[in-house]
Amino acid sequence: MIFFPLVCLFVGAVLGLLIREPIRTEAGTYLAVACLAGLDTICGGIRAGLEGKFHNDVFITGFVSNVLIAMFLAWLGDRIGTNIFLVCALIFGTRIFNNLSLIRRFALTRWQDFLVRRREQQSAVANPNPNLP
Repeated sequence: MIFFPLVCLFVGAVLGLLIREPIRTEAGTYLAVACLAGLDTICGGIRAGLEGKFHNDVFITGFVSNVLIAMFLAWLGDRIGTNIFLVCALIFGTRIFNNLSLIRRFALTRWQDFLVRRREQQSAVANPNPNLP
């Protein structure tokens, strides 16, 4: 299940590299907010996958709705004269770093557990009967 968000991240990166057209300033702002919202959703999906709580339908609907809502808020901020882009960048940046820290902590814990299990298995092979000296 964790592979779906990773595939989405890879596809987005490839599309970003293939598209060579410059983006207008206003559309670029909306696209930047949409990218931050999408990256936040992808990091949340990876974290949910590592925790065993990932669901495709929740991920897809969350991705689409987060991107659309973020773009709408950036557009609305432009219309009322408030630069909501900075607020979105701050909030999404905070969420992305929070998700990345949780992913790192979860992966580190799994790695440490793997090393402990491997040491226990090696000691069990080296000394099959711990009651004998």
